[in-house]
Amino acid sequence: MTDEIPPAAPGPVRRFSRRSLLQQSALVALAAPGAGFLLEACSSSNGPVALTPHRIATPTNRITWPINKNNPPIASGLKPEQGATLRLYNYSDYIDPNALKSFEKKYKASGVTVSVSTFNDEDEALTKLRSGQVAFDIYFPSYDAIGKLTSSELVQPLNHSYIPNIANVWPQFQNPFYDGEWRYTVPYTIYTTGIGWRSDKVGTDIASMANPYDIFWDPTYAHQLAILDDYRSAMAMVLLRNGIDDINTGNAQDLALVQKQLVQMEGLTHPKVDVTDYTDIPSGVVNISQAWSGDMINAIGYLAKGESPSILRYWFPPDGKGEVDNDLMVILKSSQSPVLAHLFLNHMLDYDVAFANFQSIGYQPPQNQINPDQLVANSFIPDNLRTAVVLPQYFDEGVQTLELPSTVDAAWHLVWQVFKAGA
Repeated sequence: MTDEIPPAAPGPVRRFSRRSLLQQSALVALAAPGAGFLLEACSSSNGPVALTPHRIATPTNRITWPINKNNPPIASGLKPEQGATLRLYNYSDYIDPNALKSFEKKYKASGVTVSVSTFNDEDEALTKLRSGQVAFDIYFPSYDAIGKLTSSELVQPLNHSYIPNIANVWPQFQNPFYDGEWRYTVPYTIYTTGIGWRSDKVGTDIASMANPYDIFWDPTYAHQLAILDDYRSAMAMVLLRNGIDDINTGNAQDLALVQKQLVQMEGLTHPKVDVTDYTDIPSGVVNISQAWSGDMINAIGYLAKGESPSILRYWFPPDGKGEVDNDLMVILKSSQSPVLAHLFLNHMLDYDVAFANFQSIGYQPPQNQINPDQLVANSFIPDNLRTAVVLPQYFDEGVQTLELPSTVDAAWHLVWQVFKAGA
């Protein structure tokens, strides 16, 4: 660990949902997970795009994805491509512009430039990548998309000789359950999902409640709160409220309970449903919101002039038994500059670059040198948002939103549609 953490506040950033609602033209009744007509697919304006069947990785079912002869890693010792444009495919405002500039400067001799194209959600991104009509070098997916990416050979295996900075990250990301031997992925950011609020507007001490999730059903705060427009995180919150730790359940009774309580919540508190928690809370659009930890750090930058960050609060279960997830970086098979792509991954795993990226976007990287206590002691994060810091043990104690089997995912979407129809 190091104590050398700059006492600087991160700048605000706009983030979009990591997952999107699968749009349908009409509502249908809740389907049991075994419904045979449901297909695994990415949504698109032209309808579903079939995906190659694949295994699903879980913490108890670690998968080391195979390396096929027609998609081998690049050779070692190659020089960077000359005059190339390295093309990144990422969420909007989810990378520090200075990280791009410093990479261009570091490899100035190669004449590289870096460009960023954006997507709003992973369904959109996967559909475009599978179309073969776009050619990017690096993509920023969630870990629950790795099965789709590897089985369809959309990503290329990594040559670790170009990425020595992987040693800087937490050990569990050097051999993660979703990508044994980290053959295809390197970690980018980590985050928890909890509750954010303004203490000057909310009389209830949410953190001291017997069940903090109950706040979303409290009529006292009707029209004053929001939940994330993210079907996995919003529905997982209802499961956790009821003591159901399996937030990837395909049990029809569990999903019926979620649907019932979401509809009940709509009737009691009429929550806003969006992914703008980072602006809504500091601006007072809502006073309470389901929130991602990185967004609550971002919220500091959106407070009105003269307002103190001390009014912000973030709750995540103190025993770590909440939702915790991470995003990744992968090199696409379509990359025209695979050497530079490897070097860029290594660049983003450099501690100084990773920490500056954290300052810019508010989302924490799993870097060994980041000392959670020092983040607060050096005023990078105010003490009242200490709970927004992601700890390594959360990935052992918490629950993760894993990839769902196709029929289960479809059943989840149907529950969410019923709720959104009335929200």
